Amino acid sequence: MGNSCEIAVIGAGIIGLSCALRLARNGHEVTVIAPEDDETGASYGNAGVIADYAVLPVGTPDVLRNLPALLLDRDSPLALRPSIALAPWLLRFARESLPRRAAENTRAIAALTARAYASWRECADEIAATALLKPLGSLYLLETEADLRAVTLKPYHAHGVEAELIDRDMLGQLQPGLPEDCGMGAVFFPRTITLDDPTAMMRSLRHALESAGVTRLSARVTKLLREGRKMALHTDRGILHAAKVVLAAGAWSRELAAQIGDRVPLDTERGYHLEYDSPAPRLLRQMTPVARGFYFCPMAGRLRVAGTVELGGRDRPASPRRWEMLERGARAILPDLPAPDRHWMGCRPSLPDSRPIISPSATAGAQVIHAFGHGHLGLTLAPLTARLVAALIAGKTPEVDLTPYRVNRF
Repeated sequence: MGNSCEIAVIGAGIIGLSCALRLARNGHEVTVIAPEDDETGASYGNAGVIADYAVLPVGTPDVLRNLPALLLDRDSPLALRPSIALAPWLLRFARESLPRRAAENTRAIAALTARAYASWRECADEIAATALLKPLGSLYLLETEADLRAVTLKPYHAHGVEAELIDRDMLGQLQPGLPEDCGMGAVFFPRTITLDDPTAMMRSLRHALESAGVTRLSARVTKLLREGRKMALHTDRGILHAAKVVLAAGAWSRELAAQIGDRVPLDTERGYHLEYDSPAPRLLRQMTPVARGFYFCPMAGRLRVAGTVELGGRDRPASPRRWEMLERGARAILPDLPAPDRHWMGCRPSLPDSRPIISPSATAGAQVIHAFGHGHLGLTLAPLTARLVAALIAGKTPEVDLTPYRVNRF
Protein backbone atom coordinates (compact mmCIF):
# COMPACT_ATOMS: atom_id res chain seq x y z
CA MET A 1 0.00 0.00 0.00
CA GLY A 2 0.99 3.64 -0.35
CA ASN A 3 2.49 4.97 2.85
CA SER A 4 0.72 8.34 3.04
CA CYS A 5 -2.54 10.11 2.26
CA GLU A 6 -4.23 13.42 3.02
CA ILE A 7 -7.24 12.15 5.03
CA ALA A 8 -7.68 8.65 6.42
CA VAL A 9 -11.19 7.64 7.45
CA ILE A 10 -11.14 4.73 9.90
CA GLY A 11 -14.36 2.78 9.54
CA ALA A 12 -16.55 1.68 6.63
CA GLY A 13 -19.98 1.76 8.24
CA ILE A 14 -22.64 4.29 7.30
CA ILE A 15 -20.86 7.10 9.21
CA GLY A 16 -17.40 6.41 7.79
CA LEU A 17 -18.57 6.05 4.19
CA SER A 18 -20.72 9.18 4.39
CA CYS A 19 -17.81 11.21 5.79
CA ALA A 20 -15.43 9.87 3.14
CA LEU A 21 -17.82 10.75 0.31
CA ARG A 22 -18.46 14.28 1.55
CA LEU A 23 -14.72 14.92 1.96
CA ALA A 24 -13.95 13.53 -1.49
CA ARG A 25 -16.68 15.67 -3.04
CA ASN A 26 -15.04 18.65 -1.33
CA GLY A 27 -11.81 17.91 -3.20
CA HIS A 28 -9.82 15.99 -0.59
CA GLU A 29 -7.74 12.87 -1.20
CA VAL A 30 -9.37 10.23 1.01
CA THR A 31 -8.48 6.69 2.03
CA VAL A 32 -11.02 4.53 3.89
CA ILE A 33 -9.44 1.91 6.16
CA ALA A 34 -11.50 -0.96 7.56
CA PRO A 35 -11.53 -4.76 7.48
CA GLU A 36 -13.06 -6.31 4.39
CA ASP A 37 -16.80 -5.67 4.34
CA ASP A 38 -18.96 -8.73 5.04
CA GLU A 39 -22.24 -6.77 5.12
CA THR A 40 -23.11 -7.93 8.63
CA GLY A 41 -22.53 -4.78 10.70
CA ALA A 42 -25.00 -2.42 12.33
CA SER A 43 -25.17 -0.30 9.17
CA TYR A 44 -26.78 -3.27 7.40
CA GLY A 45 -28.90 -4.83 10.15
CA ASN A 46 -30.70 -1.75 11.45
CA ALA A 47 -34.39 -0.89 11.32
CA GLY A 48 -33.96 1.22 8.20
CA VAL A 49 -35.56 4.35 9.60
CA ILE A 50 -34.50 7.99 9.26
CA ALA A 51 -35.79 8.67 12.75
CA ASP A 52 -36.69 12.36 12.83
CA TYR A 53 -38.86 11.63 15.89
CA ALA A 54 -36.10 9.95 17.95
CA VAL A 55 -35.36 12.97 20.13
CA LEU A 56 -35.45 11.15 23.47
CA PRO A 57 -32.24 9.59 24.85
CA VAL A 58 -32.22 5.95 25.90
CA GLY A 59 -31.86 7.12 29.50
CA THR A 60 -34.86 9.03 30.86
CA PRO A 61 -36.40 9.40 34.33
CA ASP A 62 -39.02 6.78 33.39
CA VAL A 63 -36.34 4.31 32.33
CA LEU A 64 -34.33 4.99 35.50
CA ARG A 65 -37.42 4.47 37.65
CA ASN A 66 -38.22 1.17 35.95
CA LEU A 67 -34.64 -0.01 35.45
CA PRO A 68 -34.67 -2.90 37.98
CA ALA A 69 -37.91 -4.29 36.53
CA LEU A 70 -36.68 -3.84 32.97
CA LEU A 71 -33.45 -5.70 33.65
CA LEU A 72 -35.22 -8.59 35.44
CA ASP A 73 -37.97 -9.10 32.84
CA ARG A 74 -36.83 -11.69 30.27
CA ASP A 75 -39.09 -10.05 27.64
CA SER A 76 -37.94 -6.52 28.39
CA PRO A 77 -36.72 -4.39 25.46
CA LEU A 78 -33.68 -3.59 27.65
CA ALA A 79 -31.46 -6.47 28.73
CA LEU A 80 -28.20 -6.63 30.67
CA ARG A 81 -25.55 -9.34 30.53
CA PRO A 82 -23.70 -8.59 33.79
CA SER A 83 -20.06 -7.52 33.62
CA ILE A 84 -17.78 -5.68 36.03
CA ALA A 85 -16.43 -3.72 33.07
CA LEU A 86 -19.93 -2.36 32.37
CA ALA A 87 -20.45 -0.93 35.89
CA PRO A 88 -18.87 2.53 35.24
CA TRP A 89 -20.99 2.92 32.08
CA LEU A 90 -24.17 2.02 33.97
CA LEU A 91 -23.42 4.56 36.71
CA ARG A 92 -22.97 7.30 34.11
CA PHE A 93 -26.13 6.13 32.35
CA ALA A 94 -28.09 6.41 35.61
CA ARG A 95 -26.81 9.96 36.13
CA GLU A 96 -27.69 10.93 32.56
CA SER A 97 -31.22 9.60 33.13
CA LEU A 98 -31.98 12.18 35.83
CA PRO A 99 -34.50 14.86 34.79
CA ARG A 100 -32.16 17.81 34.14
CA ARG A 101 -29.57 15.76 32.30
CA ALA A 102 -32.17 13.89 30.26
CA ALA A 103 -33.72 17.22 29.19
CA GLU A 104 -30.30 18.52 28.10
CA ASN A 105 -29.63 15.32 26.18
CA THR A 106 -33.00 15.58 24.46
CA ARG A 107 -32.23 19.12 23.27
CA ALA A 108 -28.83 18.02 21.96
CA ILE A 109 -30.26 15.04 20.07
CA ALA A 110 -33.14 17.08 18.64
CA ALA A 111 -30.72 19.68 17.24
CA LEU A 112 -29.31 16.90 15.05
CA THR A 113 -32.44 14.92 14.15
CA ALA A 114 -34.16 18.11 12.99
CA ARG A 115 -31.74 18.17 10.05
CA ALA A 116 -31.89 14.45 9.24
CA TYR A 117 -34.65 14.68 6.62
CA ALA A 118 -32.99 17.35 4.48
CA SER A 119 -29.50 15.86 4.75
CA TRP A 120 -30.71 12.43 3.66
CA ARG A 121 -32.62 13.85 0.70
CA GLU A 122 -29.46 15.59 -0.47
CA CYS A 123 -27.29 12.51 0.05
CA ALA A 124 -29.67 10.12 -1.72
CA ASP A 125 -29.87 12.46 -4.71
CA GLU A 126 -26.07 12.58 -4.92
CA ILE A 127 -25.64 8.81 -4.96
CA ALA A 128 -28.67 8.03 -7.17
CA ALA A 129 -30.45 6.19 -4.36
CA THR A 130 -33.60 8.27 -3.93
CA ALA A 131 -35.76 5.28 -4.90
CA LEU A 132 -34.63 3.52 -1.71
CA LEU A 133 -36.23 6.23 0.47
CA LYS A 134 -39.87 5.59 1.34
CA PRO A 135 -41.67 8.74 2.59
CA LEU A 136 -44.48 6.79 4.23
CA GLY A 137 -44.13 7.90 7.83
CA SER A 138 -43.86 5.67 10.88
CA LEU A 139 -46.28 4.37 13.52
CA TYR A 140 -46.05 3.82 17.26
CA LEU A 141 -48.65 1.14 17.91
CA LEU A 142 -50.68 1.55 21.12
CA GLU A 143 -51.91 -1.93 21.98
CA THR A 144 -53.80 -1.29 25.24
CA GLU A 145 -55.77 1.36 27.08
CA ALA A 146 -52.74 1.74 29.35
CA ASP A 147 -50.56 2.54 26.32
CA LEU A 148 -53.14 5.07 25.19
CA ARG A 149 -53.29 6.76 28.59
CA ALA A 150 -49.50 6.89 28.92
CA VAL A 151 -48.71 8.38 25.52
CA THR A 152 -47.86 12.08 25.24
CA LEU A 153 -46.98 14.08 22.15
CA LYS A 154 -45.46 16.99 24.09
CA PRO A 155 -41.78 15.95 23.79
CA TYR A 156 -42.18 15.63 20.02
CA HIS A 157 -44.08 18.85 19.45
CA ALA A 158 -41.68 20.73 21.72
CA HIS A 159 -38.85 19.88 19.35
CA GLY A 160 -40.65 20.45 16.08
CA VAL A 161 -41.50 16.82 15.32
CA GLU A 162 -44.80 16.29 13.50
CA ALA A 163 -46.78 13.70 15.44
CA GLU A 164 -50.49 12.96 15.67
CA LEU A 165 -52.62 10.56 17.67
CA ILE A 166 -54.82 8.40 15.44
CA ASP A 167 -57.66 6.03 16.30
CA ARG A 168 -58.08 2.38 15.40
CA ASP A 169 -59.97 3.13 12.18
CA MET A 170 -57.23 5.43 10.88
CA LEU A 171 -54.62 2.89 11.96
CA GLY A 172 -56.32 0.28 9.78
CA GLN A 173 -56.23 2.65 6.81
CA LEU A 174 -52.55 3.51 7.27
CA GLN A 175 -51.46 -0.04 8.03
CA PRO A 176 -53.48 -2.52 5.97
CA GLY A 177 -52.58 -6.06 6.88
CA LEU A 178 -53.05 -5.71 10.63
CA PRO A 179 -55.62 -7.95 12.35
CA GLU A 180 -58.88 -6.03 12.86
CA ASP A 181 -58.65 -6.12 16.65
CA CYS A 182 -55.00 -5.05 16.77
CA GLY A 183 -54.33 -1.99 18.90
CA MET A 184 -56.26 0.93 20.30
CA GLY A 185 -54.67 3.40 17.91
CA ALA A 186 -51.22 4.79 17.23
CA VAL A 187 -48.97 7.80 17.12
CA PHE A 188 -48.28 8.65 13.49
CA PHE A 189 -45.09 10.46 12.45
CA PRO A 190 -45.93 11.57 8.89
CA ARG A 191 -42.53 12.99 7.91
CA THR A 192 -40.46 9.95 8.82
CA ILE A 193 -38.59 8.31 5.93
CA THR A 194 -37.71 4.62 5.90
CA LEU A 195 -35.25 2.70 3.74
CA ASP A 196 -36.37 0.02 1.36
CA ASP A 197 -33.07 -1.79 1.93
CA PRO A 198 -30.15 -0.64 4.14
CA THR A 199 -27.75 -3.01 2.36
CA ALA A 200 -28.65 -1.55 -1.02
CA MET A 201 -28.04 1.95 0.38
CA MET A 202 -24.60 0.93 1.65
CA ARG A 203 -23.76 -0.54 -1.75
CA SER A 204 -24.83 2.72 -3.41
CA LEU A 205 -22.53 4.62 -1.07
CA ARG A 206 -19.62 2.29 -1.81
CA HIS A 207 -20.18 2.70 -5.56
CA ALA A 208 -20.27 6.50 -5.17
CA LEU A 209 -16.97 6.37 -3.28
CA GLU A 210 -15.34 4.41 -6.09
CA SER A 211 -16.63 6.94 -8.62
CA ALA A 212 -15.28 9.78 -6.47
CA GLY A 213 -11.79 8.25 -6.45
CA VAL A 214 -11.72 7.26 -2.78
CA THR A 215 -9.12 4.58 -2.00
CA ARG A 216 -10.27 1.61 0.07
CA LEU A 217 -7.74 -0.26 2.19
CA SER A 218 -8.99 -3.54 3.64
CA ALA A 219 -7.06 -3.60 6.89
CA ARG A 220 -7.58 -3.27 10.63
CA VAL A 221 -6.05 -0.27 12.39
CA THR A 222 -4.36 -1.54 15.52
CA LYS A 223 -2.59 1.61 16.68
CA LEU A 224 -3.09 5.34 16.17
CA LEU A 225 -0.15 7.61 17.03
CA ARG A 226 0.66 11.27 16.60
CA GLU A 227 4.00 11.84 14.88
CA GLY A 228 4.60 15.57 14.53
CA ARG A 229 2.39 16.96 11.76
CA LYS A 230 1.27 13.48 10.71
CA MET A 231 -0.81 10.72 12.21
CA ALA A 232 0.63 7.22 12.00
CA LEU A 233 -1.94 4.47 11.50
CA HIS A 234 -0.49 1.06 12.24
CA THR A 235 -2.46 -1.67 10.49
CA ASP A 236 -2.15 -5.39 9.92
CA ARG A 237 -0.92 -4.48 6.44
CA GLY A 238 1.69 -1.89 7.38
CA ILE A 239 1.83 1.76 8.45
CA LEU A 240 -0.07 4.58 6.77
CA HIS A 241 0.67 8.26 7.48
CA ALA A 242 -2.11 10.81 7.13
CA ALA A 243 -2.28 14.55 7.55
CA LYS A 244 -5.71 14.13 9.18
CA VAL A 245 -7.80 11.25 10.46
CA VAL A 246 -11.54 10.82 10.83
CA LEU A 247 -12.23 8.19 13.49
CA ALA A 248 -15.57 6.59 12.61
CA ALA A 249 -15.05 3.00 13.69
CA GLY A 250 -18.34 2.67 15.58
CA ALA A 251 -18.18 0.23 18.48
CA TRP A 252 -14.43 -0.21 17.88
CA SER A 253 -13.58 3.49 18.30
CA ARG A 254 -12.91 3.66 22.04
CA GLU A 255 -9.54 1.90 22.02
CA LEU A 256 -8.16 3.98 19.15
CA ALA A 257 -9.37 7.24 20.72
CA ALA A 258 -7.67 6.25 23.99
CA GLN A 259 -4.35 5.74 22.19
CA ILE A 260 -4.20 9.47 21.46
CA GLY A 261 -5.37 10.41 24.95
CA ASP A 262 -9.13 10.80 24.37
CA ARG A 263 -10.85 8.57 26.90
CA VAL A 264 -14.57 8.12 26.36
CA PRO A 265 -17.17 5.91 28.12
CA LEU A 266 -18.15 4.11 24.93
CA ASP A 267 -19.76 0.71 25.23
CA THR A 268 -21.89 -1.52 23.08
CA GLU A 269 -25.63 -1.88 22.64
CA ARG A 270 -26.26 -5.13 20.84
CA GLY A 271 -29.22 -5.08 18.48
CA TYR A 272 -31.04 -8.10 17.05
CA HIS A 273 -33.30 -8.78 14.11
CA LEU A 274 -35.31 -11.51 12.41
CA GLU A 275 -36.33 -11.54 8.78
CA TYR A 276 -39.34 -13.10 7.09
CA ASP A 277 -39.17 -13.44 3.32
CA SER A 278 -42.31 -12.09 1.69
CA PRO A 279 -42.59 -11.29 -2.03
CA ALA A 280 -45.75 -9.24 -1.33
CA PRO A 281 -45.46 -6.58 1.42
CA ARG A 282 -46.75 -7.96 4.75
CA LEU A 283 -47.11 -4.43 6.13
CA LEU A 284 -47.01 -1.06 4.40
CA ARG A 285 -45.40 1.16 7.02
CA GLN A 286 -42.72 0.78 9.63
CA MET A 287 -44.38 0.23 13.01
CA THR A 288 -43.22 -0.02 16.62
CA PRO A 289 -45.35 -1.64 19.34
CA VAL A 290 -44.36 0.86 22.04
CA ALA A 291 -44.60 -1.54 24.97
CA ARG A 292 -42.45 -4.16 23.25
CA GLY A 293 -39.52 -2.05 22.04
CA PHE A 294 -38.98 -3.41 18.52
CA TYR A 295 -39.78 -2.39 14.96
CA PHE A 296 -41.71 -4.04 12.16
CA CYS A 297 -39.71 -2.93 9.11
CA PRO A 298 -41.20 -3.61 5.67
CA MET A 299 -38.30 -3.98 3.23
CA ALA A 300 -37.75 -5.16 -0.32
CA GLY A 301 -38.86 -8.80 -0.44
CA ARG A 302 -38.98 -9.27 3.30
CA LEU A 303 -40.28 -8.10 6.67
CA ARG A 304 -37.57 -7.30 9.21
CA VAL A 305 -38.36 -7.39 12.94
CA ALA A 306 -35.58 -5.41 14.59
CA GLY A 307 -34.75 -3.81 17.88
CA THR A 308 -34.17 -4.23 21.60
CA VAL A 309 -31.17 -3.03 23.59
CA GLU A 310 -28.79 -5.56 25.10
CA LEU A 311 -25.91 -4.23 27.16
CA GLY A 312 -23.58 -7.17 26.87
CA GLY A 313 -20.20 -6.18 25.50
CA ARG A 314 -18.82 -6.35 21.99
CA ASP A 315 -17.35 -9.83 21.85
CA ARG A 316 -19.81 -12.15 23.57
CA PRO A 317 -21.87 -14.55 21.46
CA ALA A 318 -25.44 -13.64 20.57
CA SER A 319 -28.20 -14.49 23.03
CA PRO A 320 -30.84 -16.81 21.50
CA ARG A 321 -33.29 -15.51 24.10
CA ARG A 322 -33.37 -12.11 22.39
CA TRP A 323 -34.39 -13.68 19.07
CA GLU A 324 -37.01 -15.72 20.89
CA MET A 325 -38.36 -12.56 22.50
CA LEU A 326 -38.58 -10.83 19.12
CA GLU A 327 -40.39 -13.82 17.62
CA ARG A 328 -42.93 -13.97 20.46
CA GLY A 329 -43.55 -10.24 20.21
CA ALA A 330 -43.93 -10.32 16.44
CA ARG A 331 -46.43 -13.19 16.61
CA ALA A 332 -48.42 -11.37 19.29
CA ILE A 333 -49.17 -8.75 16.61
CA LEU A 334 -49.10 -10.93 13.47
CA PRO A 335 -50.07 -14.46 14.61
CA ASP A 336 -49.79 -15.95 11.12
CA LEU A 337 -46.06 -15.26 10.70
CA PRO A 338 -44.08 -18.35 9.63
CA ALA A 339 -40.71 -19.33 11.09
CA PRO A 340 -38.10 -16.61 10.47
CA ASP A 341 -35.78 -17.03 7.52
CA ARG A 342 -32.77 -15.25 9.05
CA HIS A 343 -31.33 -14.13 12.40
CA TRP A 344 -28.86 -11.28 12.98
CA MET A 345 -27.05 -9.56 15.84
CA GLY A 346 -24.85 -6.47 15.61
CA CYS A 347 -23.14 -3.91 17.84
CA ARG A 348 -24.10 -0.25 18.15
CA PRO A 349 -21.60 2.22 19.68
CA SER A 350 -23.36 3.63 22.73
CA LEU A 351 -22.59 6.52 25.07
CA PRO A 352 -24.39 7.04 28.40
CA ASP A 353 -26.00 10.33 27.30
CA SER A 354 -27.11 9.03 23.85
CA ARG A 355 -25.30 11.90 22.13
CA PRO A 356 -22.71 11.10 19.46
CA ILE A 357 -19.17 12.42 19.57
CA ILE A 358 -18.60 14.79 16.64
CA SER A 359 -15.52 16.68 17.66
CA PRO A 360 -11.85 17.38 17.14
CA SER A 361 -9.61 15.39 19.43
CA ALA A 362 -8.99 17.04 22.80
CA THR A 363 -5.32 16.07 22.53
CA ALA A 364 -4.50 15.94 18.81
CA GLY A 365 -6.76 18.84 17.85
CA ALA A 366 -7.94 19.01 14.25
CA GLN A 367 -5.53 16.28 13.20
CA VAL A 368 -8.12 13.78 14.41
CA ILE A 369 -11.86 14.33 14.04
CA HIS A 370 -14.06 11.96 16.02
CA ALA A 371 -17.36 10.80 14.49
CA PHE A 372 -18.71 7.88 16.52
CA GLY A 373 -21.08 6.92 19.32
CA HIS A 374 -24.34 7.48 17.42
CA GLY A 375 -26.12 4.57 19.11
CA HIS A 376 -29.53 4.05 17.48
CA LEU A 377 -29.07 7.09 15.24
CA GLY A 378 -26.13 6.13 13.04
CA LEU A 379 -28.26 5.69 9.94
CA THR A 380 -30.39 8.75 10.75
CA LEU A 381 -27.48 11.12 11.29
CA ALA A 382 -24.88 9.83 8.80
CA PRO A 383 -25.20 12.49 6.05
CA LEU A 384 -25.46 15.30 8.60
CA THR A 385 -22.44 13.99 10.51
CA ALA A 386 -20.53 13.97 7.23
CA ARG A 387 -21.36 17.64 6.65
CA LEU A 388 -20.29 18.55 10.18
CA VAL A 389 -17.03 16.62 9.87
CA ALA A 390 -16.31 18.27 6.52
CA ALA A 391 -16.79 21.70 8.09
CA LEU A 392 -14.35 20.82 10.90
CA ILE A 393 -11.78 19.56 8.38
CA ALA A 394 -12.15 22.79 6.39
CA GLY A 395 -11.84 24.98 9.49
CA LYS A 396 -15.35 26.38 8.95
CA THR A 397 -18.11 26.98 11.48
CA PRO A 398 -20.43 23.93 11.39
CA GLU A 399 -24.16 24.43 10.85
CA VAL A 400 -24.79 22.99 14.34
CA ASP A 401 -23.10 24.13 17.55
CA LEU A 402 -20.95 21.09 18.32
CA THR A 403 -20.30 21.92 21.97
CA PRO A 404 -22.77 19.25 23.22
CA TYR A 405 -20.97 16.56 21.20
CA ARG A 406 -17.36 17.31 22.17
CA VAL A 407 -15.14 14.38 23.03
CA ASN A 408 -14.12 15.69 26.46
CA ARG A 409 -17.62 16.40 27.82
CA PHE A 410 -17.56 13.49 30.26
